[in-house]
Amino acid sequence: MDFVEQLNQWGRDKKPFVFLIDFEQKKPLAWLVDDCPDWFQFKFTKASSFKNSNTTLTEIDQALLEKHPITIAEYQCKYAQVMDALHKGDSFLMNLTIPTPVQNTADFQTYFAHAKSKYVVWLKNDFIAFSPETFIQIEAGTISTFPMKGTIDASLPNAKELLLNDPKELAEHATIVDLLRNDLSRVASKVKVTNFRYYEEVPTQNGMIGQVSSAIEGELPTDYASRIGNILYDLLPAGSVSGAPKKKTAQLIASIEGTDRGYYTGIAGHFDGVNLDSCVLIRYLGADNVYHSGGGITFQSDMASEYQEMINKVYVPVF
Repeated sequence: MDFVEQLNQWGRDKKPFVFLIDFEQKKPLAWLVDDCPDWFQFKFTKASSFKNSNTTLTEIDQALLEKHPITIAEYQCKYAQVMDALHKGDSFLMNLTIPTPVQNTADFQTYFAHAKSKYVVWLKNDFIAFSPETFIQIEAGTISTFPMKGTIDASLPNAKELLLNDPKELAEHATIVDLLRNDLSRVASKVKVTNFRYYEEVPTQNGMIGQVSSAIEGELPTDYASRIGNILYDLLPAGSVSGAPKKKTAQLIASIEGTDRGYYTGIAGHFDGVNLDSCVLIRYLGADNVYHSGGGITFQSDMASEYQEMINKVYVPVF
């Protein structure tokens, strides 16, 4: 039985499971909740494998990271390739991501125990992710997604207004909302945007980051649980971390970034037999002590600003 059909079968039988799907969809993993191995740990909004930890924040020096980002000149080489694709019309929004070597002051077990994030996913010997972004949620037959596009240093004067009134950020966000509304229409009916561009602040050890999201929802057919695997795969890869048009942009990402992303910008989630919750695997630290981050690039992007955003997103939310 292939992976998608296995998820469909578990959905049909209303068996709770957890899953992990990489960006390229080459090495998906899934387990019934009762069979989940201890080398996959998760904290989702309504399900968790977390067990109490004896570590305290004073013992881990607030889990600070020392960052060693690429130079702005090195970043500019990748950025120029993205701009070339945009000018050729091959893409009109592309998410460019960059690896940043880091030095940690704590182990991943401590990070997992103390991270303050909506989702925390830890595949031992591979990565830990502290994701603030939902991929999809399904509750009582309603499917929802909450694309996140646009970040700012929340300590800046009038940060919220600056972000919401930035024409580049508005254009980028509107593109992703349109893309994901179309994506949901592939699996659901009566799709609508229920909240366009709402502002939230996320704490980091370096201060607050402001970010903008939208809410989109639709109605699934009554037999959706028996097609849960197909629904997930019909929506991959996540639009907010790929771009538009999605298929061509994903091909360009592979060429420009030069290596598979793996589980970074993939998805992870939990199905309880009826409802589903899942996240996009961003804010991602590899077991090789390389952090992965990036952002969406359009014609209106500023190279220096995109470079700084990439660095600002390198953090562990432990403080």
